[in-house]
Amino acid sequence: MFRIATYETYKDGQVIFEEGSYGDWIYVVQAGEVEISKKMAGERLVIEVLKAGDIFGEMASIDKKPRSATVSAKGETVVGIVDREYFNSEYKKLSADFQKILRTVSLRIRRLNDNAMKS
Repeated sequence: MFRIATYETYKDGQVIFEEGSYGDWIYVVQAGEVEISKKMAGERLVIEVLKAGDIFGEMASIDKKPRSATVSAKGETVVGIVDREYFNSEYKKLSADFQKILRTVSLRIRRLNDNAMKS
């Protein structure tokens, strides 16, 4: 499905990336699980747990904004990092209009997440 440039292994609880950090890597869970969480009123709120085959990190790759959540390994976890050149070449094959649609969807999801966290 995706061209994987490299694989990384994380121990239980190890942070893969932090909310607010920058990065444009897209990850695919190969083995184990990851927790997606956000800070709310000083507490860590788990939003979702992803399993093998699930993708994360895509929003920052599409809209070039800071990471919207923290992702940590749940148990020993192996992730594949999607080859950046591959992603960029596939993304550039899309029409400018379709690229704009994806950026708009990504930004809208960010706003929805932020608003949900405030409620």
